[in-house]
Amino acid sequence: MVRTPLTPWERERGERFGALLRQARGDRSMTEVAAAAGVSAETLRKIETGRAPTPAFFTVAALAAALQVSLDEMAAACAHDPDWQESALSA
Repeated sequence: MVRTPLTPWERERGERFGALLRQARGDRSMTEVAAAAGVSAETLRKIETGRAPTPAFFTVAALAAALQVSLDEMAAACAHDPDWQESALSA
């Protein structure tokens, strides 16, 4: 199966999500948070660095629970920003 390339907005959204996770993780180690969420540290690393910009829902839900961040907060932090798209297209 061939995967459709991500749009610039999807890449940006993945970077926003990674930044949110890093901020929510705070001083806790990546290994500690990954273990609490039941994912590998490498998976968390890829998500945080934007190399996995579209993680599966259950991965996101597990990370939200481990970090005590609501899914609503995560969605709001990564919501579509029409101004971003317009500025990216005009750049």
